[in-house]
Amino acid sequence: MNVYLDESGDLGWSLDKPYRNGGSSRYLTIAALIIPKIISHLPKRLIRKTYKGKNRSSDIELKGQYLSREETDRFIRKVINLLEREPSITISVITVRKENVQHHIRSDANKLYNYMVNFAILQEIRECPSVDFIPDPRTIKVASGNSLVDYLKTKLWFELNSATIIKHIPIESKRNLTLQFIDFIAHVVWSRYENNEYDSYRLLRPYITERHLFF
Repeated sequence: MNVYLDESGDLGWSLDKPYRNGGSSRYLTIAALIIPKIISHLPKRLIRKTYKGKNRSSDIELKGQYLSREETDRFIRKVINLLEREPSITISVITVRKENVQHHIRSDANKLYNYMVNFAILQEIRECPSVDFIPDPRTIKVASGNSLVDYLKTKLWFELNSATIIKHIPIESKRNLTLQFIDFIAHVVWSRYENNEYDSYRLLRPYITERHLFF
């Protein structure tokens, strides 16, 4: 099984100013694509079609925030079609409402991030003999990627009584179309909370596993 991870929003705490005008995002969304290795190429096709639709080379990474509403809706409809054809694929998402996070937790953003990833993926992979964990290394903006993987192993092995082996394979999203796929998903869910953009989210919501923290 492969697990691809990306996020939308940030871990800043400047909540007294407008977002993108000196302030931080009010929400952080982490999204994970959990997919059997044998079909892990399928999400790439959707991203290639999106690049082709914008007449754009995939050499320059396209982020979810740069898609129009119509392009996002078309992409999400293709995602839904994929998920209906391939029920072994799971998309798991968790969003934190940052204004409700206690101040003592804000002082160590690494622990909050790790805790969110734990809820996003561990129940989904606990029965797998092994997984390749594939985040964008830029995603792990706090401490080190290894601290996250060590934390996940500890939770799996000692708390969930799981024997799952995690292989850490960070790849920059600009080099991996499947990471770009889950970036688009993260952006759709995050935009529902940060920007009150509901249309694409309403389409996607029945097909994903969604969790909330500090709501």
